[in-house]
Amino acid sequence: MIDPSKIDAFERFGRRWIELVDRHGGTHHGYFLPAEGASDKALALFSFPSLAAYEEYRALFGVHPDFVEADRIRDESGCVLRHERTFMRPLLPEHPDEG
Repeated sequence: MIDPSKIDAFERFGRRWIELVDRHGGTHHGYFLPAEGASDKALALFSFPSLAAYEEYRALFGVHPDFVEADRIRDESGCVLRHERTFMRPLLPEHPDEG
């Protein structure tokens, strides 16, 4: 959940995390933010090639200076009210040229 009155701060926070995920072994597929009506839900989608790669990334939280700086955006602005983490696997469309 995000604070809709602090969307600019959330966008700064989100852009920073997109960079960090991509730099540290993952692929960030973007944030999906409220567009119309009253909403406080935002969704981030990112993936890692393995659970081990994700765990290496997670080990940097609170330790690596870039991660600490990114969290400072969230903490000082109050743009994130709470978050939930769910692990999923993709089911992607098949392409005729792939075997």
